[in-house]
Amino acid sequence: MAISSSSDAAILGLGVVLAALYLFKDQIFAAAKPKSVAVPSASKGANGHGNPRDFVAKMKEGKKRLVIFYGSQTGTAEEYAIRIAKEAKSKFGLTSLVCDPEEYDFENLDQVPEDCAVIFVMATYGEGEPTDNSVTLMENLKDKSFEFSNGEHKLEGLKYVVFGLGNRTYEHYNAIARIVDQELTEMGAVRIGERGEGDDDRSMEEDYLAWKDAMWDALAKDMNVEEGQGGDTPDFVVTVLDEHPEEKVYLGELSARALTKTKGIHDAKNPYPAPIAVARELFEKGADRNCVHIELNIEGSGITYQHGDHVGVWPSNPLTEVDRLLCALGLFDKKDAVIGIESLDPALAKVPFPVPTTYATVLRHYIDISALAGRQILGVLSKFAPSPAAEAFLKNLNTNKEEYAKVVADGCLKLGEVLQLAAGNDLKATPTTANTTPWSIPFDIVISNIPRLQPRYYSISSSPKLHPGSIHVTAVVLRYQSVHNPHVPERWIYGIGSNFLMNVKLAHNSEDEPLISEPSGLGEPGVITPNYSIEGPRGAHKEGKTYKVPVHVRRSTFRLPTNPKTPVIMVGPGTGVAPFRGFVQERVALARRSIDKNGPDALADWGRISLFYGCRKSTEDFLYQDEWPQYESELKGKFKIHCAFSREPPYKPDGGKIYVQDLIWEDRKNIADMILTGKGYVYVCGDAKAMSKQVEETLCRILGEAKGGTAEVEGAAEVKLLKERSRLMLDVWS
Repeated sequence: MAISSSSDAAILGLGVVLAALYLFKDQIFAAAKPKSVAVPSASKGANGHGNPRDFVAKMKEGKKRLVIFYGSQTGTAEEYAIRIAKEAKSKFGLTSLVCDPEEYDFENLDQVPEDCAVIFVMATYGEGEPTDNSVTLMENLKDKSFEFSNGEHKLEGLKYVVFGLGNRTYEHYNAIARIVDQELTEMGAVRIGERGEGDDDRSMEEDYLAWKDAMWDALAKDMNVEEGQGGDTPDFVVTVLDEHPEEKVYLGELSARALTKTKGIHDAKNPYPAPIAVARELFEKGADRNCVHIELNIEGSGITYQHGDHVGVWPSNPLTEVDRLLCALGLFDKKDAVIGIESLDPALAKVPFPVPTTYATVLRHYIDISALAGRQILGVLSKFAPSPAAEAFLKNLNTNKEEYAKVVADGCLKLGEVLQLAAGNDLKATPTTANTTPWSIPFDIVISNIPRLQPRYYSISSSPKLHPGSIHVTAVVLRYQSVHNPHVPERWIYGIGSNFLMNVKLAHNSEDEPLISEPSGLGEPGVITPNYSIEGPRGAHKEGKTYKVPVHVRRSTFRLPTNPKTPVIMVGPGTGVAPFRGFVQERVALARRSIDKNGPDALADWGRISLFYGCRKSTEDFLYQDEWPQYESELKGKFKIHCAFSREPPYKPDGGKIYVQDLIWEDRKNIADMILTGKGYVYVCGDAKAMSKQVEETLCRILGEAKGGTAEVEGAAEVKLLKERSRLMLDVWS
C-alpha cells in the first residue's frame, strides 16, 4: 500500500522508534537503573536488629547476660524481677535486661546465647491464670505447634531460673511458675537451681530470701562467675534543683495530664479524681468496726464499667509516717526542696514516679512507706546507722530470721518505725526532729529499695444499668492488733486504703468523730490514728466542699450469664457481698425493661437467683439490709437472700455458729437442681483462707450426693467441670 500522506509517515516512524525502544530497553536504560540492594528477610532466623520486640538483639547490643521476664498483675512480680537484676549486678557484675513479656516476641527464645540465662518471675492470678501481660508468653510455651526459629518446639540447652509468686490459700498455688518450669523442661531447657515459690499468705519476702542464696550459688557455677565481681553502685542520682518552675514540679500528681490539667483517657497511668457524691457508714452505731459506702461520680470522665469490675483507689501515705521517715532520714527541714532523679541504668531501674518532685511528695504519694519493712533492706541500711548499737540492731534483724519475725513482722513495723526503734526513739510519740535520731541514708537507696505505692482494689458494688454515672465502693475499715514483743507492745495497725477512704468519708460529712469506738483496754494515750493529705496535690482533690478520690477501673471476667433464664448462686459473706449488689442491680434493671416491654409476667421463665450472705449480727453489720427486700419485690420472687448471723441465734445443735456454707447445705436440693438441671452458675466472693474452701467442699458434698456418689470423687469432678466451663467463678482474697 502506498503512503498516502506525511502524517501517515510520521505515525509509521513513531511506531518503528517505539518498537526499537522495547526491543533494546535493557541496554538503553541499564545505566539509569539503580543497583539492587539485598533486603533482609523477616525470617525467624534473622537477628531482628532494630526490631523493638527482639529481646535477643537487645541482649547482644547491651552485652546483657541475663534477661528477666516478669508476669505481674499488681506490680509485685516486676519489683522482684528488678531486685534479682540488681542483685546479679552487685554480686557478680552481671547486667540484665528486665522485660515485660507483653512487649516482646518469643520465636527466637532458642537464640539466647549459651553463656546467658533467662529468668522468669511469674505471678499466678485468679484461679490459676496467667497475669494479663504474660498470656501470650504462656500460650507460646504451652502450644506444641508453636515453632521457635529452629523450626521446632524445642529449647535444648537453654539455661533458665524460675521464681513464682502465689498464695497458698488458693487452689492453684503458683500454677503459672510450675507450668513454665514443666514446659521448659519438656522442651530440653535446663533449670538453674531449684524453682522458687513465694507465698503471699505467709511471707513472700521470707520465701524469696530462703530461695535466692542457693539459686545464686548455682547460677554462679553455671555462668562461670564469682561473687565480688560487681560493685555497690547506686541506681539513681538525686539532685537538688535550686531553680525550677513551680508549676512543673510534681506534688503528687500521678501523670503529666494531671499536672497540666489536660484531658485524656483515665486509666492506671492517669487516674481520675472522682468527686464523692455520697459517703456513709454501713455498720450500726456502737459496732466495734467501720464499713464505708462511697459513691464516686464519674459523669463526664469517659470512664465506663461493668458489674463485677474492680475500682482501683490511689491512697496516699499517712501524714505521721511521712513525717516519721523524713525525720529519720534527716530531711524534715528540706522536705519541700525540689529534686531531680536520674536513672544510671534505665534498662535496669527506671525512675518509678514522675519528676521533678520533692522529698515529702515522694514519701507521701509515690512509694509505699506504710508497708512492712523488708528484712533485706535492713542489711543495706545498717551501714548508715547513727551509732554502733543501731547498726548492730539492724544487722541482727537482717541476719536473724526468727528475731525479724518476732520484732518486725509480729510488730507490723514500717521502715521509719524500725529506724526509730534501732536508734532508741519512742515510737508512741508524734515524730519530730527533736525526738527522732537522723540517719545518713542516701535518698537514692530509699527509692531503690521501697516499692511504688500501688492502688488498692475493691469490687464495685453497683451496676451501670442502675447507676451509669457513679461507681459504688463498699469497704470494711481495716484495723487490727499487732503481736506483743519485748521491743514493741501490742498496738493498733491500720490498713492504708480503707482508712484513707474513712478519712475522706469523715471529711465529706464534716465529721470529727473517732475512726471507730475504742474497745476497752486497748486504747492507749498517745496512740496515733492515721490522717491523710486527702485534699491532694495543690488542693486538686477538693473543690468547694466536695472531696475527690483518684481512681481507675480494672476489668474483670466476674460476670453474670447473659441469659436471665440461667439460675445464679452467689455466696458473699461480709463485704464479699459487694459485687453481688451490682449483680442483683443488673438483673433489676433488666427486669424493669422486660416488664415494661412484655408485661407483668415477663420474668416467669427466669432462673432463680440465690444469694447466701453472712455477717455477725442482723442488728450490727448486715450490709444493705434495707435494699434486699426491694430487690426481691422487683424481681417477682426470682431473687432470694439467705442470711447467716454467726453471733446470734439460732445456733447449731452443738452450739456452733452458722455460716454461709451451712445454709448452702440446708438448701442442697435446690442447689443441686440449679446446677445440674438448670445449668446454673456459682459465684463466690470474700475470704480465700477459710470461707471459699469450705463453700467448695460443701458443693462437692451436694453434687456428689446428687450424682449418687461421694464428695471426693463425683462431687470433686463436678466442681472441677464447673470451673473449667467458667460456671464456678471466684473473686477471693486473703
